[in-house]
Amino acid sequence: MTGAIFRPETAADVVDAIRDGQGPLAIEGGGGLKGLGRPIQAAATLKLDRLTGVVEYSPTELYVTFQAGTPLADARQALAEKRQRLPFDPPDLTRLYQGGGADGPATIGGVVAAALSGPARVALGAARDYLIGANFVDGSGNPIRGGGKVMKNVTGYDLCKLTTGAFGSLGAITATTFKVLPVAPAEVTLALVGLDDAAGQAALSAAFRSPFEPLGAAHLPADIARLIDAAPGEDALTLVRLEGFPESLAYREQAIRAYLPKQADILVLKDEASAALWAAIRDVAPFQAPDDRPLWRLSTAPTAGPALTAKLKSALGGSAYFDWAGGLIWFAPPTGAADAGAAIVRPAAHAAGGHATLMRAPEATRAAVDVFEPLSAPILKLTSGLKAQFDPKGRLNPGRMYAGV
Repeated sequence: MTGAIFRPETAADVVDAIRDGQGPLAIEGGGGLKGLGRPIQAAATLKLDRLTGVVEYSPTELYVTFQAGTPLADARQALAEKRQRLPFDPPDLTRLYQGGGADGPATIGGVVAAALSGPARVALGAARDYLIGANFVDGSGNPIRGGGKVMKNVTGYDLCKLTTGAFGSLGAITATTFKVLPVAPAEVTLALVGLDDAAGQAALSAAFRSPFEPLGAAHLPADIARLIDAAPGEDALTLVRLEGFPESLAYREQAIRAYLPKQADILVLKDEASAALWAAIRDVAPFQAPDDRPLWRLSTAPTAGPALTAKLKSALGGSAYFDWAGGLIWFAPPTGAADAGAAIVRPAAHAAGGHATLMRAPEATRAAVDVFEPLSAPILKLTSGLKAQFDPKGRLNPGRMYAGV
């Protein structure tokens, strides 16, 4: 529960709010991701949704700086006007939670705080790979600037990497600088119809062994494909996404077929149709509200994905789909599963060499069950030390990721 809500207009206001405040402080952007992480008890909320807009943008130098409260949709639009993009294709996960994102839009600061990366992550890299600068205010009210406008090596703390995925526990992010890339002139998706999970994953691995550089690779079982309006039909779909100049793309589209199952029925989706399907995969459309089932995000070796999912479905029921060539699994057990299925999900993920994050569950469950992967003693000590360094009084989003941190 939180009391007063502070909505600063500038980064200087954020400094004042933290310096002058007393007690625990919840840090939010748009507020649409409040259901992600452990519930926290805070005396007040620092809501950063009024820190919006482009601070600096150099299309020729391929970098952009946004204020942290800038809606993700606005950031995408600003880049699209110059035919550029955030290469890691960040998802909008606010619609996973009750209200369907009604608390507020996805923001750039939220993308960084939660380290959100979309389907292109498998080919191009993650959010932290493209974050080259970050301004934030630590728990003592000190304004801190990390990184700059170019990619370079650093010594000491790499503050951009520390703030990415810290869920506001080290500081309130006020501005972020990203490396950007051009939008490809054309894209195409090859959709293999009717493969089971194992055959679908094998096809995706084969596509990535080819020299034709897929941008995305996902497998949608039939029950998932039926929930996506942009999907071409209701059968299982195994998807390989390519992009580039039209002449090169036409050649690669044909050549990569030699790496795919010869008996497979293949549909071709181009440009807008392809982009719409991948946007649904990116934003986890099959599990968006009003679906209220628990939701897990599992990471493992791509080849281990089908067996891991089969094990979970056998033990718990539910439904799942695969991104990142099978290395990312979105799994929803049935509503009412004890502890959201954690006693089964986590050991199964560990046995497959992976880990699991509880992305959605009732507040009481998130208070009782580890939401994020439990840390080993040495890593927990390091994490606690970083928290003490940047937030010595433990005021910022206390316990959002781990109890007592």
